[in-house]
Amino acid sequence: MKRSVLIAGGGVAALEAALALRHLTGDRVETTICSPRRDFVYRPYAVGVPFGAARVASFDLAALAARAGARYRPDSIASVDRDARLAVTHDGEGIAYDDLIVCPGAKLLWPVPGAITFWGIADERDVAKVMASVRGGASHRVAFTMPTVKGWALPIYELALLARAELDRAGAAAELTVVTPEDAPLQVFGRAASEGVAELLAERRIEVIAGTHPVRFIDGALETVPAGRHEFDAVVSLPKLEGRRIRGVAHDLEGFVRVDGHCRVLGCEHLYAAGDVTSFPVKQGGLATQQADLVAESIAAELAGAPAPREFDPVLRGVLWTGDGPRYLEARPAGGHGESSTFATAAPWGTDEGKIVGRHLTAFLAEA
Repeated sequence: MKRSVLIAGGGVAALEAALALRHLTGDRVETTICSPRRDFVYRPYAVGVPFGAARVASFDLAALAARAGARYRPDSIASVDRDARLAVTHDGEGIAYDDLIVCPGAKLLWPVPGAITFWGIADERDVAKVMASVRGGASHRVAFTMPTVKGWALPIYELALLARAELDRAGAAAELTVVTPEDAPLQVFGRAASEGVAELLAERRIEVIAGTHPVRFIDGALETVPAGRHEFDAVVSLPKLEGRRIRGVAHDLEGFVRVDGHCRVLGCEHLYAAGDVTSFPVKQGGLATQQADLVAESIAAELAGAPAPREFDPVLRGVLWTGDGPRYLEARPAGGHGESSTFATAAPWGTDEGKIVGRHLTAFLAEA
């Protein structure tokens, strides 16, 4: 009898998990992707939409699931009975499973009152309006910010760099500033990459105010902590993230799920989590694929009666769009590998396909 694996979610981690399970277990596992969304949206490209530099690709999730060897079920998981190994949909229907992979992602919340929020979806007209205002001379000072160091900071730097490139092409003058709670730009990538980003920002005449949390934008001023008041004509912020809660799956106060080194939910058997819903502080597609791969390896090892596989040792890879060719950043944020921080004009991981680097997903989407 085949092992039944239920995947709660339809994003990056879900697809990577399905692909990895097929690769490792063949036909020994029957995989179901359960998600209320009927499409898979490649969101990293959204940062280029306000500048006409990219189009956000959308794929039919049922078709992708079928290609990945999985069934697709258009439902949302509301609760889990861990002892009975039963997931219950919002409509009250029970779905039995042998293993459950929780990867519903994170909710996006309004972060800074008064600021424009970059939601990272295809329709980013508010950001485009800010750019039109600057080109037309109505706005001269624009800030790009983020509410916390938890999440994924790279898009805020891309927005600033792409804005500068567009304004330079248009011959429009403006003061652009990044206000960040980080101690240094993209510090999660380590010293060499952070310094490379800082130099690039300086070359593009983009000021950085580090170690500063935005509070609200009111009457032409961004109020911050530590106590400060910075005058701008417009502020663009990344959203705040909160984990998507499923009853019966333990979570912290922000809704994120704690997992062990194999991405197993703490204290639970046959229950895993991957992607943005986990409590790992960096929320990024490439890391989500690495967590999904670990889950698949754990399930495959149990099927084979083999010892537990390797533990999570994240490799962080980022593609920074600059308006003048991409920059490639790589680091091992967990440490223990010496100096791992790189900042380059060519991808050190060997492929420049897309912005999410996944063992299976990158090539899979390139063929879609």
